[in-house]
Amino acid sequence: MKTKVRPHSIGIVSLGCAKNLIDSELLQKQLDASHLKISFDPASIRGIDTMVINTCGFIGDAKQESVDTILQYIRAKSEGKLEHVFVMGCLAERYREQLKKDIPEVDAFYGVNELRKIVRDLGGHYNKHLLGERMISTPPHYAYLKIAEGCDRKCSFCAIPGIRGGHVSRPSADIVREAELLVKNGVKEIIVISQDTTYYGLDLYGRRKIAGLLKELSKVNEKGWIRLHYAYPHGFPADLLRVIREHENICRYIDIPLQHINSRILKSMKRGLSSLKTRELVETIRKEIPGLTLRTSFIVGYPGETEKEFRELLDFVREAEFDRLGVFTYSHEEDTPAFKLRDAISRKTKQERAGEIMALQEEISLKKNLAQVGKQLKVIIDRKEGDYYVARTEGDSPEIDNEVLIAAAGNKLKPGTFSDVKIMSAESFDLYAEPPGNL
Repeated sequence: MKTKVRPHSIGIVSLGCAKNLIDSELLQKQLDASHLKISFDPASIRGIDTMVINTCGFIGDAKQESVDTILQYIRAKSEGKLEHVFVMGCLAERYREQLKKDIPEVDAFYGVNELRKIVRDLGGHYNKHLLGERMISTPPHYAYLKIAEGCDRKCSFCAIPGIRGGHVSRPSADIVREAELLVKNGVKEIIVISQDTTYYGLDLYGRRKIAGLLKELSKVNEKGWIRLHYAYPHGFPADLLRVIREHENICRYIDIPLQHINSRILKSMKRGLSSLKTRELVETIRKEIPGLTLRTSFIVGYPGETEKEFRELLDFVREAEFDRLGVFTYSHEEDTPAFKLRDAISRKTKQERAGEIMALQEEISLKKNLAQVGKQLKVIIDRKEGDYYVARTEGDSPEIDNEVLIAAAGNKLKPGTFSDVKIMSAESFDLYAEPPGNL
């Protein structure tokens, strides 16, 4: 069959990270401009004849989710419920030829830089004047803002540079222009992302300019929040801390994946910092910005990780008391430097180690949350769910961090607005609050 179609209605399913979500939003905007009917992450395929799946190919679990999703819609196609299935994104970029052989029922595969081609094949016209414009699929009061593509780091466990290529910073004027459009359209919280946000500007301007970029964004979103994700520990720019400290609308929040604390493993991971330097960085960040919420993530079960090295990591988590924390079990990925190492740690052991860290983190989180009881905090209202309004503090990013629950009875709050609340009680990952005026 010819790849090019003119569907009556297109469904888009976006898997993986927020960076992938932005690619899906860019596609949605282009298709909408061509007057094509689109349903984003549809709950039902009724009325849809063409499905586009934006896949993730980062680690084993994400790849499996992508394959399962493709097969789900291929079954629907075989049953006559869909006419076409297109697959795009990281999995397609990484395994295109293999996927063509294994799932020939897919009409076409597209890599991460083939937006023009998929728009054309879906019967649309690629509009270069829409560069950077997208249809926001998150709740309208927050949006992700991608400041760069790709990554120059050589972390031994990571396949992203091979999928997305080297680091390419977007010109700051383009980023600011996109932020202005987001704010104009009602966005209150801009979440700055890329594979490595603290590397921003080095390729374009010869030096790291993330601090200056955040200053510019803070002017654009004066009445809202700016939040920073995915800082990299090696080469962390010191001026960034001063900018966060001096600008009230830049959230006192940094997401900085540390991955491990043992020096031997950090060296094998090619992270660029020793255990000592990692500890010093954490201490510096907290000293420079008192009260900052520090989020990190770790990998357990890396090839050769001994029980003693894992215990060192566990002790570090206990000592550092990170405000927010995530754990990944090591995924043995081809075309990464670590693939030549023997992945001898069992899946069961990896999961046990991850569970032990998260159990400890639950205790730490409860302790920190109990310390918030009685305090008045500024929150942003995300949604109403059942008997509660669900909100977040500046220390909480959407979907991955803690939430503040406010009883809906007797309160009239509007999603997308800021509110001052008083914390009344706490659980490990939730705070319960009331607006001060109701007390």
